[in-house]
Amino acid sequence: MAGLDQNTPTPTEIKLHQGSRVMELSFDDGARFELTYEFLRVYSPSAEVRGHGPGQEVLQVGKRDVHIAQVEAVGNYAIKPVFSDGHDSGLYSWDYLYMLGQRRDELWQAYLARIEAAGASRDADANPAPEPRGGTCGGHR
Repeated sequence: MAGLDQNTPTPTEIKLHQGSRVMELSFDDGARFELTYEFLRVYSPSAEVRGHGPGQEVLQVGKRDVHIAQVEAVGNYAIKPVFSDGHDSGLYSWDYLYMLGQRRDELWQAYLARIEAAGASRDADANPAPEPRGGTCGGHR
């Protein structure tokens, strides 16, 4: 079952709060997480974001106001959000979502530090050039 086992917590509820741009996740072990759409977008498990190996990650900028247009179920092990910027290639497995919830604060601080170090912005209109689009992993710096 795609790397999941009987110890992997499973979501019992997934709610999208469009006003606050937060995904609320409740798991069968009692854990509950609130993850912003921006956080989910910049930590997408897709190759477009993660690259093809360590050190190949592509810093996501200008995602502060991103929305999730819809969420598609992928079997019984993952979801695929469709973001307002067109990104739709990330498969978020239950264990990946759980890890994001557990490490949210640590990962968010790391992201903010990377944005600052790059002299980039979380606001779309503050960044000099749009990110490359398409099937390639262009834009590596």
